[in-house]
Amino acid sequence: MEDVRITSTPYDDVFRTLLNDCSSLIIPVINEVFGEHYSGQEKITFSPNEHFLNQQGGNEEERITDTNFKIEGKEAKKYHLECQSSTDNSMLVRFFEYDTQIALDEGLVHGNILTVTLPHSAVLFLRHHASTPDTLTIRMVTPGGTVEYDIPVMKSQQYTLKEVFEKNLLLLIPFYIFSHETRFKEYEKDKTKLRTLQKEYEQIKNKLEELLNQGAISEYTRCTIIDMSNKVLEHIAAKYNSVKEGVKAVMGGGESFGI
Repeated sequence: MEDVRITSTPYDDVFRTLLNDCSSLIIPVINEVFGEHYSGQEKITFSPNEHFLNQQGGNEEERITDTNFKIEGKEAKKYHLECQSSTDNSMLVRFFEYDTQIALDEGLVHGNILTVTLPHSAVLFLRHHASTPDTLTIRMVTPGGTVEYDIPVMKSQQYTLKEVFEKNLLLLIPFYIFSHETRFKEYEKDKTKLRTLQKEYEQIKNKLEELLNQGAISEYTRCTIIDMSNKVLEHIAAKYNSVKEGVKAVMGGGESFGI
């Protein structure tokens, strides 16, 4: 068997860490993307991210989804989310592969009928452009007719800090630095502009403290968000030391939790 692994990016790792370690953060995102009204008290059950796709010649190829899980509300629904730093031509193919494999994992055979249920899928874009669509579509032309479904697109840079906290989209905080990426050179050369960036991160830190004091989030969640923000910062601003150190000086870290 040939084992082919798709390499994760640091941003994929941050996304998975947030979902696995602070799973309650996903509920507001699902509400926002799919128009759901989950209260946040629902049970979330995660499924394995590894899927083996049969290839020609009997080989298998391992594919790793960013996350797929079931939320048990009035009815149980399965979701599949991917985090992308930017779009690429193979993304829709991967979504189709992942969605059908997720469906097959829980396929049911009754008599001569196989029933497969595809998950509700969505993608989070950390970068987007004017041409980035709001939805992606998969169309299947079958002998029984044509079937298609949409994959909603969430664009993290479209959300202001105010909206992030008003909608409780705390999952987006570690990726907030992407909205400043095009200005890193300015921040590196201009301390006044860098200070403006630091003030925004002071707001983030203070709001997280408020939520902690209100009991809305745990200390562990607060520390995880901060540490994941620093991890994203390390990679996206690798060439901009003043930006990295300036933001870290404000945010601090979560070392006491060993994250």
